[in-house]
Amino acid sequence: MGTVRDDGSQQSMWVATADLSQSAGHPFYERLNRILEAAGFDAFVEGLCAPFYAVMGRPSLAPGRYFRLLLIGYFEGLDSERGIAWRAEDSLSMRAFLRLAAPAAPPDHSTISRTRRLFPVETHQAVFTWVLEQLAGAGLVAGKTLGVDATTLEANAAMRSIVRRDTGGDYTAFLTRLATASGIETPTAEELARFDRKRKKKTSNKDWTHPHDPDAKVAKMKDGSTHLAHKVEHAVDLETGAVVGVTIQGADKGDTATMAETLVTATEQVETVLPEAAGVSEAPHQGQEQEDDHTVCRHAD
Repeated sequence: MGTVRDDGSQQSMWVATADLSQSAGHPFYERLNRILEAAGFDAFVEGLCAPFYAVMGRPSLAPGRYFRLLLIGYFEGLDSERGIAWRAEDSLSMRAFLRLAAPAAPPDHSTISRTRRLFPVETHQAVFTWVLEQLAGAGLVAGKTLGVDATTLEANAAMRSIVRRDTGGDYTAFLTRLATASGIETPTAEELARFDRKRKKKTSNKDWTHPHDPDAKVAKMKDGSTHLAHKVEHAVDLETGAVVGVTIQGADKGDTATMAETLVTATEQVETVLPEAAGVSEAPHQGQEQEDDHTVCRHAD
């Protein structure tokens, strides 16, 4: 019986490409690549992103490959660049989708991050609109009934790093003073965490902020824990399931206070790619029904 062990023998220095493992392929990503190629996706994003690249220097991450990596993150449910990079490195099907020939390696997560910071949000929005135009051309955008759903995402920022807006004071020092005043001498980190959970007056976004992520807000998550977070709202065409609008909102704001902006953004996108759908009505008041052909509704979490 053969066993799997390192016999200490020297590995081959050169391996023929034809001898490398070949992926059976992923039907979804293969079909998606054919659609993107037929629509001229790479030429579009390269022209859109050309001003952000230098003429001289080493080759950078191609725009078409960068946006394909974002698509992998979306379809695979990956919310971090490290996760996207790992998935691309681990899967031969993902490499084929990225159009990487052996033995080329997928980009590192730091390369994805640098490229993301290179392109402004307007560039990402332009690519989103282009994709929506392709969906509209295929009859996958009806634009009559829109649903809005919100989700709270934990920010990549620690609560212990927040500072006072007025003085810039440290949160840990603030907790230490409160704990000491309550009778806990030289409190440990565990004691501070326990004290923070039990105290009645919680941290206010009016008084505290994070120095490196000022848009993150202190919010209660679905599991009851408190973290710095962002709120993402998606507007979806309920007849086809196409996402037609996305906005980032403050996690400390209620859905009724932020939904209007998301609906306006989604309506503008629909009117851009589907001019005949102009006239989508605004959200009805709570409990009010609309009988016209264009209705906007609210999706519950």
